Amino acid sequence: MRFYISTTGIKRLTIASAGAGNGKGSPAPASVRRFSGRTLFPIVLVLALLLPFLFVRIAFIVLDSAAACSSSPGCIGWRFFSGSDASVLREELTRALLEAKDGNMDDNEGGGIESFNQLVQEMTLKQQDVKAFAFRTKAMLSKMEHKVQSARQRESIYWHLASHGVPKGVHCLCLKLAEEYAVNARARSRLPSPEYVSQLSDPSFHHLVLLTDNVLAASVVVSSTVQNSANPEKLIFHIVTDKKTYTPMHAWFATNSIKSAVVEVKGLHQYDWSQELNFAVKDMLEIHRSIWKHYYNDLKQHDFEFDEEHKRYLEALSPSSLSLMNLLRIYIPELFPDLNKIVFLEEDVVVQHDISALWELDLSGNVVGAVVNSWCGENCCPGRKYKDYFNFSHPIISSNFVHDRCMWLYGVNIFDLEAWRRTTITETYHQWLKLSQQSGLNLWSPGVKPPALIAFEGHVHPIDPLWHVAELGHRFPEVPLEIVEAAAVIHFSGPAKPWLEIGSPEVRGLWKRHVNCSNKFIRRCKVIW
Repeated sequence: MRFYISTTGIKRLTIASAGAGNGKGSPAPASVRRFSGRTLFPIVLVLALLLPFLFVRIAFIVLDSAAACSSSPGCIGWRFFSGSDASVLREELTRALLEAKDGNMDDNEGGGIESFNQLVQEMTLKQQDVKAFAFRTKAMLSKMEHKVQSARQRESIYWHLASHGVPKGVHCLCLKLAEEYAVNARARSRLPSPEYVSQLSDPSFHHLVLLTDNVLAASVVVSSTVQNSANPEKLIFHIVTDKKTYTPMHAWFATNSIKSAVVEVKGLHQYDWSQELNFAVKDMLEIHRSIWKHYYNDLKQHDFEFDEEHKRYLEALSPSSLSLMNLLRIYIPELFPDLNKIVFLEEDVVVQHDISALWELDLSGNVVGAVVNSWCGENCCPGRKYKDYFNFSHPIISSNFVHDRCMWLYGVNIFDLEAWRRTTITETYHQWLKLSQQSGLNLWSPGVKPPALIAFEGHVHPIDPLWHVAELGHRFPEVPLEIVEAAAVIHFSGPAKPWLEIGSPEVRGLWKRHVNCSNKFIRRCKVIW
């Protein structure tokens, strides 16, 4: 019996037996031939397009799930009928990473793996699942992140330590100049020459004071000021240094005389102070050393490498905070009893424009003229607010000062010494030092700035910020170059002094161009690198 089904629909159904009709096996009807020709071709075409796709997909599924499922048919079937493999893998990996918390990981979870390629190779060989991969990956990343942070912190420490040293060339220069002082009569000649001695106390001249034990730095301050002065013949430089630096400092300015200006070099051992004043200076030094030691010991007791809070003490604990030349600025009226008005310059400044107008500024009866607001605007003083120097957790500080207040800058200052002598600034300075000693030495961080801010309270006259642009002694100065170029005086305040190699090359070049490279000792000692 045969069944015949029409391709145009089930309109006719014919049932015929083998012996029906004429009994001679008549041929199949036309409807059967139409079914074979028209239907078979589309089916073959669809299969030809579908089978390669299915083959490729199954191959990818088998390869992708080999490690996780160990070629289990059940797993492959689940992956095949589960939908998007990427979304499933993403969800599974995300869940595993969330479960792999830092607190649940052992320090040795990452093993000896040092690179991601090694991790992938090991995971492939061991055929571990996604969760194990997530744990190992997160452990390895956590370990690497810890190493990076540790390296950055150590690099910061080494950078600050480098700022405390004296370069070999600068040390060599002092030795060569001291030798020159001993063997060369010209290096011992009187400073200034006798015909200029009367000008040392003449108020009609512009008197500049520099307290330093750095010969190279002093030479740059003097040369840059003279070079950019409209009337250099009116400049009188008063350089005060310690006993050990006096001979090289004297030899330098005696053999490298400034023809258009007068330079006086004086050592501390040449002052004849009263016993009372000597005792006060000694007492001041002892208290500052005690404050320095207090913070140094406090720093040692902490895990400094992983304690960000104590990093700010590095700069405060630099040797400059104990420098006698820095601390003696509170005694400027006693150092220059015959002067009434001076401009004070620190050793790490460069004068770029004429500063003669500073002597003409009206201080409105105040003692000191100084920059308070920064170049970036009013009340803009990043890194130099009272909270950066004082301990506001102490009630004595919090009850007397405002933590967000901007401090005035040392570095370029006009001092009215007559007005200073009428005040009790120096006495107030000593009173607060005693109070700090009685309060456990933790009222402020080490250095001359905090007690000076208190002593000069109410005696400061703000001047234009472009007279003095500071903060160039840091690794990455934030001051725009156009502001640096427009400033009358630039100040390398911070650890990266311009005679060191750790500073920013862009701004350090502004200092280096004032170094006397033609000097034979500069060349022999290879001061310029």
